[in-house]
Amino acid sequence: MPLTVPTGCARPILSYARGSVPTVTATPQLRRPKPEVIDLLAAAVGAVPDGAERPGQQSMATAISAAVEKEEHLLVQAGTGTGKSLAYLVPSLLVDGPVVISTATLALQSQLVDHDLPRLADAVQPLLGRRPTYAVLKGRHHYLCLARLEGTSADEPDDGLFDVGEARPTKWLGEAGRIGKHIERLRGWAMETETGDRDELDPGVEDSAWKMVSMPARECVGAQRCPYGAECFAEASRSRAREADIVVTNHSLLAVDMLTGRQIIPPHELLVVDEAHELADRVSSASQAELTPETLERAARRCRAYVDDDVADRLMEAGDLLTVALAEVPAGRVVGALPTVLGEALTLLDAGGRKALDAIGEVRADDSDPVRKQQAKTMIGDLVKVAQRMIANVEHDVTWVERDERGRRAVVIAPLSVAGTLSSHLFSERTVVATSATLALGGQFDTVARSLGLPIAVERPSTAAGPAEAAREAVVRADAARDTAGLAWSSLDVGSPFDYQKQGILYVAAHLPKPQSSGLSEPAANEMVELVQALGGRALGLFSSRKAAERAAEVLRARTPGITILLQGEESLPILVRKFREDRNSCLLGVMSLWQGVDVPGDACQLVIIDRLPFPRPDEPLSAARSDAVQSAGGSGFAAVSVPIAAVRLAQGVGRLIRSNADKGVVAVLDSRLERAPSYGPFLRKSLPPFWYTTKPEVVRGALQRLAGS
Repeated sequence: MPLTVPTGCARPILSYARGSVPTVTATPQLRRPKPEVIDLLAAAVGAVPDGAERPGQQSMATAISAAVEKEEHLLVQAGTGTGKSLAYLVPSLLVDGPVVISTATLALQSQLVDHDLPRLADAVQPLLGRRPTYAVLKGRHHYLCLARLEGTSADEPDDGLFDVGEARPTKWLGEAGRIGKHIERLRGWAMETETGDRDELDPGVEDSAWKMVSMPARECVGAQRCPYGAECFAEASRSRAREADIVVTNHSLLAVDMLTGRQIIPPHELLVVDEAHELADRVSSASQAELTPETLERAARRCRAYVDDDVADRLMEAGDLLTVALAEVPAGRVVGALPTVLGEALTLLDAGGRKALDAIGEVRADDSDPVRKQQAKTMIGDLVKVAQRMIANVEHDVTWVERDERGRRAVVIAPLSVAGTLSSHLFSERTVVATSATLALGGQFDTVARSLGLPIAVERPSTAAGPAEAAREAVVRADAARDTAGLAWSSLDVGSPFDYQKQGILYVAAHLPKPQSSGLSEPAANEMVELVQALGGRALGLFSSRKAAERAAEVLRARTPGITILLQGEESLPILVRKFREDRNSCLLGVMSLWQGVDVPGDACQLVIIDRLPFPRPDEPLSAARSDAVQSAGGSGFAAVSVPIAAVRLAQGVGRLIRSNADKGVVAVLDSRLERAPSYGPFLRKSLPPFWYTTKPEVVRGALQRLAGS
């Protein structure tokens, strides 16, 4: 593709896909036969330092190729150590058409684009006869917006700096100076960057500064009407994605793409969803909306340049009435009819917002400031839609009032379920491969399949990985479920290369009383101390609440002298993890973000302590509403909603222990219900790796003491 130099840029921007080599002409060549997926995988593994053949990885790659050929969707459980990234990247290179990889986090997205794909492209080039191309695609707000940068003054605050309730005005002078320095630095960076991607800005800038120079997708006027459309970094990223063999994106953007008619991500033949157990929650979050008095006031300020004062004042009045409503209505789920004062605030917002939209009118390219006008129009339009959705109060939506620790108040609405949305929009016109280490909950895929909108037609036998020998073999489930629309899917559990029976122990403290309060009970605290003392540190504590984590830190600091206790929140998480990794005589304690976000292979982490089963809180609005809906239909809300949530969380937490073939250690669950509850204990245990299992405290203390001695 040609090299283009957009007007106003200090250096050229390459318009070809990242990872490709620009060429002037293409010489016609005879099409060589496609290599076998196993041969490509062997080349890819050979390029990985210390790479080794993994049967589970081979089974997964072969199954994906077969699914693409049959145009059948596939769910793959791939345990830690399988090498699932290569297992789905390699067969993607053999697909006749573009492939999209969606990840749960930007970190994994960067890992694929910056490390895995460059090495893979080099390794397979001799076999393919060309170097595969790839591109990363992020949400528009991740890219610098030249139009916003041009219209931003370092001396003028963004609307967000005056949010009521955050004490912003009193900090304006100092904050303006700091943000002003960020803006000036961003102006210089804009003349150097080829991508405008925030993640490539090092060191970074504060969120408040980036917000002033980026553009949310819904507020963008579009390249045709923007004076900087030809130079737009976000549009350039989409252009690169359209030319690439593999596009790497994230679940949040995938969710928005599905909810907006699949207009963002380029058309493709295969979609691979990594960490697929998180997709339904991301779609639910993308479908969620909220209203706050501060947002209404900000909308009124933004539209004053385009409407009469009385129109803007009506929006301000709606914000004032919403403030009153949120003070009167208790926090929690709104059941039944909307409270009168809340309904009045929403009705006033609906009427005032529609009047403002009429006054603003169309956004034209020849407007004096089409960008700001579009921002105002979009913001008000979104508020009107949310107000109308809340006023409708339909049974498939859940509305609640929430307050945070800082006193911020909001009314929120979200769909009761997104399974229908996923069934309609995720699987059409493409083959979907969904993979994760935690898909076969209770030993079966049905729970996750149902949450993704796939039909469950028949009862199928368990596919949980069994003993170590069986765990290394693929368990293929060929009994595809089909509905009248023709959705077909199969499932595969490739196990893990780790020998969990020999590498780890799952200990359940069955003698402890059932947890009652949200904190850490004295019996559980005593058990925790004995375990930590037996090993001498090297423990990761995963707690269900901040209160429990703080109590655990207090107890350990008092009763385990010589062991450093690191508590989440006392320093930044990366610093705490680094200290934990470097100090063998330390323990790291924290809450939910540690359950997935810590990777400490080796003997720095040989004990994972979980204080209680991670069921959702009974007052959590969405899960409570979903439980009620199941109960109303004659089912068990706890079994259908709370238990699967706990299974995924527990599996993620337990997975912190064994991260390599050399790791050894103990997972200790201080919640006797995992052993004693016959209705869900076995289901939860089947959702975990097949560790050697015990409920005897003297056995596990002896094992820890032997680990300490080694």
